[in-house]
Amino acid sequence: MSACLICGSERSSLLFRQTDRLYGTTDKQFGVVRCSDCGLLRLDPRPSPEELHRYYPANYWFAPDASLAARLEERYRRTVLRGHVDFVERALRSSSGRGPLLDVGCGGGLFLGMMRERGFRVAGLDFSREAAALAWRLHGAPAVAADLESAPFRSGTFAGITMSHVLEHLADPRAYLAAAHRLLAPDGRLVIFIPNAASWQFRLFGRRWNGIDVPRHLFDYRDRDMERLLADAGFVVLRRGYFSLRDNPAGLATSLAPGLDPMARRVRKRGEGTAARLMKDLMHFGLVAASLPFALLEAAFRAGSTVMMEARRR
Repeated sequence: MSACLICGSERSSLLFRQTDRLYGTTDKQFGVVRCSDCGLLRLDPRPSPEELHRYYPANYWFAPDASLAARLEERYRRTVLRGHVDFVERALRSSSGRGPLLDVGCGGGLFLGMMRERGFRVAGLDFSREAAALAWRLHGAPAVAADLESAPFRSGTFAGITMSHVLEHLADPRAYLAAAHRLLAPDGRLVIFIPNAASWQFRLFGRRWNGIDVPRHLFDYRDRDMERLLADAGFVVLRRGYFSLRDNPAGLATSLAPGLDPMARRVRKRGEGTAARLMKDLMHFGLVAASLPFALLEAAFRAGSTVMMEARRR
């Protein structure tokens, strides 16, 4: 049993076992444990890097095709992503840091494309060469395939660094935060988005909560866990947000009906004609719309299923 990332304790208790409920990459059961001292949730035992790689489908990010359903889905994604773009834009506008914005885990680059449309210089980084190539080709965002720790960037290069749903996937998130600290320009901003294990949704659904995403999420952070990690890495948190129009209602919908999730259906490669795909997309969208009031309410009580944090170096 591994030591706790936050407090170093080796005491923990099994909370539940779960398999890959969303993408079905394996039927293996994984244990999620809670630290007996600080309460951090983590996957234990942790899969090896070679094993973990098998649980990431080749088409893990969104890449639109030429179909009507894909065009409508991209339009929807642009709409719900505006809240993330607004949050990051406000962080950058309030900073005197100079340089481009780096999005770590950029996927197909839609977020970077939207930031470019608002006049920001951007760059992307992703584990996947295919994702980095898509970000460059589809959205004009220069992107490289690399780990942040070994990425070919000079210290102090970036006015902002974003990590959207990245840190929960990392065996060593401290290394990424240390690299971000080094790469940020003076008064630059780090903006992170993570699932919030202190949310009402987790309390409601437990192991069926979409934000757990076994086995890809190695840690399940509460907001206070992430604040401690950031402080240990030399950051001070300036602003928090608990509502993501992209993630909170959609996550609730997927917790209720994972079989309707558009990305999960694409990853599982279920043969769907255009009419069936549109119908299931509409059903998912209807469930997302019905989930919105609950998502807004939990966020109002600072218990939203996503937490966003803007931080700068101390």
